[in-house]
Amino acid sequence: MKNHLVRTRRSAENFPREQHLAWRIAEVAADPVAVAAETAEMIVNRIIDNAAVAAAALTRRPVANARAQALAHPYRPGATVFGVGGSYSPEWAAWANGVAVRELDFHDTFLAAEYSHPGDNIPPILAAAQHAGRSGRDLIRGLATGYEIQIDLARGICLHEYKIDHVAHLGPAAAAGIGTALGLDTETAYQAVGQALHTTTATRQSRKGEISSWKAYAPAFAGKMAIEAVDRALRGEGAPAPIWEGEDGVLARLLGGPDAEYTVPLPGPGEPKRAILDSYTKEHSAEYQSQAPIDLARRLRDRLGDLSQIASIVLHTSHHTHVVIGTGSGDPQKFDPGASRETLDHSVMYIFAVALQDGVWHHERSYAPERARRPDTVELWQKISTAEDPEWTRRYHRTDPAERAFGARAEVTLRSGEVIVDELAVADAHPLGARPFAREQYLAKFRTLAEGVVAPAEQDRFLEVAQRTPELSAAELPQLSFTVTDDVLARAPRLPKGLFR
Repeated sequence: MKNHLVRTRRSAENFPREQHLAWRIAEVAADPVAVAAETAEMIVNRIIDNAAVAAAALTRRPVANARAQALAHPYRPGATVFGVGGSYSPEWAAWANGVAVRELDFHDTFLAAEYSHPGDNIPPILAAAQHAGRSGRDLIRGLATGYEIQIDLARGICLHEYKIDHVAHLGPAAAAGIGTALGLDTETAYQAVGQALHTTTATRQSRKGEISSWKAYAPAFAGKMAIEAVDRALRGEGAPAPIWEGEDGVLARLLGGPDAEYTVPLPGPGEPKRAILDSYTKEHSAEYQSQAPIDLARRLRDRLGDLSQIASIVLHTSHHTHVVIGTGSGDPQKFDPGASRETLDHSVMYIFAVALQDGVWHHERSYAPERARRPDTVELWQKISTAEDPEWTRRYHRTDPAERAFGARAEVTLRSGEVIVDELAVADAHPLGARPFAREQYLAKFRTLAEGVVAPAEQDRFLEVAQRTPELSAAELPQLSFTVTDDVLARAPRLPKGLFR
């Protein structure tokens, strides 16, 4: 990996294009380096993972609305949309599939200087590859790039410190990944990356206060913008430049300011793209920093016994967990029994309470309104708080995977005065956890989430195709989706009409 210093440059300064971060990303995208076998294997796992969570979310209102918008844009050759047959304009297919993948907050994650869900790259890169008649091998190469760029940007550039939403790293990553899948030259990829970044920067209010369905729509919007950016770049249209480093660019006006410096690692020429291997998926449908606390709560249940005897629980954890999903956020909505699913998903206090009581976590039942309003849950929920612990913050930022941790130490004080303490550094499903996910677990996750949604024969067909992704021909790539019956689609809420009929 080569480290690249990124800082603001004055307009009058001599700053060759070849030194722009967007150009260096484009060079990575245009590099014809082969994809390592273990990287391709993990990409297949994540294609299965994305489809699993999309199946589980298929009839939820935000997903049904996004799908309705896509179905209003049939197109050939086009791309596929989860749940239905036919082909649709690729940017709209990416939009619908992106919302389905993101709605339940249940796919993969990478945490470093910034948060990310790099699986959000799959819908736009797949849609573009299907539409452009590319093969499974091309798709694998494009996804290796998309994961690499988003993860490398997340390693080097913190967005949330300045209240910029993390999908600002997704837009350029997806554009770069599409560039690789389509075989774009460096110049074209450079313009697409710049346009994608420029059009996908927004504030973090989508994940603050009253969190709405836009949390699921935001990454889908970034993927849609990435496809449109590639289309414009192919037509010869350019981007603002230098987009990160300019006097009025992203660094100077949205992030650390004119004097800030960042270091972004990127693969050198001929170096394989392996970043996906540093990411991890979720066993539970909750924000990633809740994964280890859920497993910790399940482990603590037997030790605690009668939960009514709990006087208080303090979760000592990292700065990020404390201020984003903990009491350090200052969000009263995180204790509101009437809060939206999206808000409850970002309340580790609620999540820990329910996991303690139920011993399991379910993507629907654990968030049901009647579950959140249960009096004994509300009582326990109010007893839970978080506190930043410098050691957990230090471990959160460690680059050594053996030391990096996203968990917490729970200190449970009983009414008797007894204090029970336990901690868990990483989730059970983490590569270093008690039960790491491998192909078997990804297949099981798909089967579990697709049950009652995707017919068994269609599950078999999809999984067979997905596991052959690297060998798929261009004609076969549209098979990398699944359909459901009209009866399943009819379970979605009745939707009002929008502009697109």
